[in-house]
Amino acid sequence: MRLLFVADGRSPIALNWMSYFLESGDEVHLVSLYPCQADSRFASVRWLRVPFLGSGLGDKSASSGFVRRWLPAQWRTKIRQRFVPLDLKQPALQLRDEINHMKPDLVHAMRIPYEGMIAALADPLCPLLISVWGNDLTLHTSANRKMQELTRQTLGRANALHTDCLRDQRLAIQWGFSSDRPACVLPGGGGVQRSLFHPRLDITPHPFVVNPRGLRAYVRNDTFFGAIPIVRRQMPEVRFLCPAMKGEVEAERWLQRERVADAVELLPRMSRPEMAALFQNAAVTVSITEHDGTPNTLLEAMACGSFPVAGDLESLREWITPGVNGDLVPPGDRQALATAILRALKDKGLRQKALRVNQELIDQRADYAQVMPQARTFYQSLLARV
Repeated sequence: MRLLFVADGRSPIALNWMSYFLESGDEVHLVSLYPCQADSRFASVRWLRVPFLGSGLGDKSASSGFVRRWLPAQWRTKIRQRFVPLDLKQPALQLRDEINHMKPDLVHAMRIPYEGMIAALADPLCPLLISVWGNDLTLHTSANRKMQELTRQTLGRANALHTDCLRDQRLAIQWGFSSDRPACVLPGGGGVQRSLFHPRLDITPHPFVVNPRGLRAYVRNDTFFGAIPIVRRQMPEVRFLCPAMKGEVEAERWLQRERVADAVELLPRMSRPEMAALFQNAAVTVSITEHDGTPNTLLEAMACGSFPVAGDLESLREWITPGVNGDLVPPGDRQALATAILRALKDKGLRQKALRVNQELIDQRADYAQVMPQARTFYQSLLARV
């Protein structure tokens, strides 16, 4: 197949998905909305410049300048939601030129804002597959009228749909996706690579709590950092580890505000093997968000045997049954989060039961080796309809 992905070329989620087709020998092209260092196996890589996605507003590095360092994630997202949709016609024309030049069999835009919006405006002659990521239809669609208009236009144009949870299939239809068009539900990054993310039987998990979600507009880090003093009053030895927060002024402010600097380690961005080792050593992983689909980091933590505590969202109830294989708490309730963390840390039997259930769950529904062949079959079914 000749495939064109419109994606964030820096994203581990997108790269995990695309690497399957690279390894399968397909002709894979990438148009990235951000500059990236791409795998040499890509047939071509293009950076599509989009106004207001630069200048630190869309940059993931912790040292990306004044905007990134001093403007909280929530405000950076609001600025993007306000201004990026106003100037997508020129990037769409550039993408159309790329499509006309390479003539792909399929265009896959890997999330609605802003890759899917630009791809829909480009209006390719070949099938257009749109992926919906966790907060596309909850956080972003409610931002303003222009975001709503473009979301409806994108889903109305889509020939097929990929979501990482059943909830988003339902929401996509409400936002204009035709229910008689092909759709699939598969983990957003293609699932969990079990050779990397698995329990270590020779390791006894430490009283570590990992928060792998970083600083994003929809992550309730106020709840997370607020729960730490409550946990420490009962278990002062507990350590809290936060990847992708080292050097972030916003995170450092939380440490000062809650007076928990001695209990928290702000870590740099970590490689996938480093994250696997972190999850394998951590008794508990927290993912407290207001908007989410199926978080890849949460699946990876579950695969490594770390007990998951997440925000109580419809999408996460597709994966976690409270008291069985994890716990769900109201995203804004720091006391409930602290209680869930303490329960998991103190109850080894609960953690062991969750480990057994989650191994079976990941193997059945989120094993990369099984998920990505399903994705390939879905692609081929779309091409057969042309």
